[in-house]
Amino acid sequence: MYLLDKIDAWADRHHPKWLDVLRALLGLILLWKGIFFIRNTQVIVQMLQNTTFEFLAAAIAHVVAGAHIMGGILIILGLLTRVAILFQIPILIGAIIFVNIPKTLSAYSSELELSILVLFLLVFFLIEGSGPISIDNYLSRHKDGEY
Repeated sequence: MYLLDKIDAWADRHHPKWLDVLRALLGLILLWKGIFFIRNTQVIVQMLQNTTFEFLAAAIAHVVAGAHIMGGILIILGLLTRVAILFQIPILIGAIIFVNIPKTLSAYSSELELSILVLFLLVFFLIEGSGPISIDNYLSRHKDGEY
C-alpha cells in the first residue's frame, strides 16, 4: 500500500487543473445523458428493441438513467469518483457493443464516437483519480475532523 500512496501523492502534486475541468465536463455529459433517458425512456427502450435484452428494456432504461445521473453528479463533485466510474464503465461497454455498433452498421451515428470517448475518459479518470479540486481530496486532507 505504501507504493500506491506514493503514486497517489505524486499524481496529486503533478495534476494539472484543466483535468479537473475535463472531469467535471465528463460528469456533465453523463448527467445530461441520464436526464435525456429519463425524459425519453422510449428512446432507450427502442434502442434495445432488437437486442438480446429486449424483454428487460424498460428496467435497463431506468437503471441506466439513474446510474448516469448519480454517477454524473459524483464525478462532477469529485466525490467517490473511482466508485462512480466503476459503475459507469460496464454501462458504456454495453452501450457500445449492444446498441451503438449495430446502429452504426445500419446508418451513420455519432453516438458511437461519443460513447468511445466517454469510455476512454472514464478509464483515464479511474486511473488518475479525482484530482486536487474535488471533495475526495478535501476529505483526504481533513481526515482528523479539522475543517
